[in-house]
Amino acid sequence: MTIHRMVDGLRTHHDVSLIRIRQGNTDTGITLDGVDTLLLRGMPLPRYSELRMGLPCTGLLKRRWRRERPDVVHIVTEGPLGWSAVLAARALNIPVVSDFHTNFHQYTAHYGLGLLMPVALRYLRALHNRTRLTLVPTRALAVELECQGFLRLEVLERGIDTDLFHPRHRRADLREAWGAGVDDPVMLMVSRVAPEKNLPLALRAYERAREQVPGVRMVVVGDGPARKAFATAHPDVHFAGMQTGAPLAEHYASADIFLFPSLSETFGNVTLEAMASGLAVVAFDYAAAREHIVDGRNGRTVACSDDDSFIRAATELAAGRAQAARLAAAARTTTLELDWSRICRRYEDILHEMCPEPAGG
Repeated sequence: MTIHRMVDGLRTHHDVSLIRIRQGNTDTGITLDGVDTLLLRGMPLPRYSELRMGLPCTGLLKRRWRRERPDVVHIVTEGPLGWSAVLAARALNIPVVSDFHTNFHQYTAHYGLGLLMPVALRYLRALHNRTRLTLVPTRALAVELECQGFLRLEVLERGIDTDLFHPRHRRADLREAWGAGVDDPVMLMVSRVAPEKNLPLALRAYERAREQVPGVRMVVVGDGPARKAFATAHPDVHFAGMQTGAPLAEHYASADIFLFPSLSETFGNVTLEAMASGLAVVAFDYAAAREHIVDGRNGRTVACSDDDSFIRAATELAAGRAQAARLAAAARTTTLELDWSRICRRYEDILHEMCPEPAGG
């Protein structure tokens, strides 16, 4: 969603070419006027077959960029496709900017590959340090990466569409389908259903809350390799699958409390989506929550990895409707200042700074 916003912001003033991996046989790509999209074949990610990663294609990119030379290349994927783009652009002396989007090195521990974490970190550092600038969404992440040897980092914030994600999209019939009455609190988690997202903690918070508030309901939006196992083990939880656009906005607005237990995010756009939708958020004090939530004022944040405090905060909101409503209203107000147009203009300025001066300029 972040990249879609950035591309959409650029296309009205610039010629934009988007190169990405085809995600399955039915993927034809999002069509945007002024955007030339090239879909390449890929291979399933190990232990996550729903997603495909790119294959090395340095030669293909060199040929393409010799025919039509870009002013700047922005790398937003850190797999073989991203690495190939770095090599091709450097060989042709084209400026390269990268984006640190995902903590892939941290994911290794969640898939039984913890010994590979240092290898993954070295790979990411080598890729990003070969670019002229690496964009990160928060200052906290920039400090963390600086300590790990990443160079030339710059913070580019994230925005939120406060018209799409809005409390007015609340639907009584959707809540009824979840088994929630008018006064029953609904807890929501929107995430890939995968080990690194810490769904068990959200489910524990739900179970504890249900002991005090029998009518509480839990909804999980998203898909992933662990969905089937979780759905089987928790038949009382509504697993809504992948939702996008208006249906996603309706799922947000129809809930009351948003649980964000993940500790593997670079930002966590879903936090802002929930806040804009008028939900009381419970999250660990990092990433988007650290940037935009003041505990007790417009949401609840707890110390990282303090599971007991996370569960307690969620339970208190489920039992305290007035507190949850107050935090939800303040959260919505917070997001009204996070305008995507301002962020896209700054992104455009950053790319301009990377471009060489025209001859005679």
